[in-house]
Amino acid sequence: MPDRHWWITLALSGALMVALGAFAAHGLDGRLPERLTAAFTTGVRYQAWHTLAGLALLAWRAQQPLAAQLTALRLWSAGILLFSGSLYAMALVGLYGVGLGPLGLITPLGGVLLLLGWLALAWGLWRARV
Repeated sequence: MPDRHWWITLALSGALMVALGAFAAHGLDGRLPERLTAAFTTGVRYQAWHTLAGLALLAWRAQQPLAAQLTALRLWSAGILLFSGSLYAMALVGLYGVGLGPLGLITPLGGVLLLLGWLALAWGLWRARV
């Protein structure tokens, strides 16, 4: 199966997303300030959308492979890790009353990577005239 590692990565991202969403709903509710719970659920939401977009991209890639698809997948994966991951970490660090430190600086970088994934996909499609 072409792109097997991407399918596995996205399947694991989906499983993690469900687990973290359940944790947010049942494990964090009422234990964190609302802003940290909202940050955590924002991370889950962005992970969900980009995981679903990645799965759709892989299905499309099976029919019509383009270099831009891989670029988008790489940027989205890094973006999920940094954007959603930093939001998860900030919430969990807040749960234990530890200072947030530089975690807040990582989140925008992850967001930029997510955005660059979409722009790279658009640019690649423009150049390929698809």
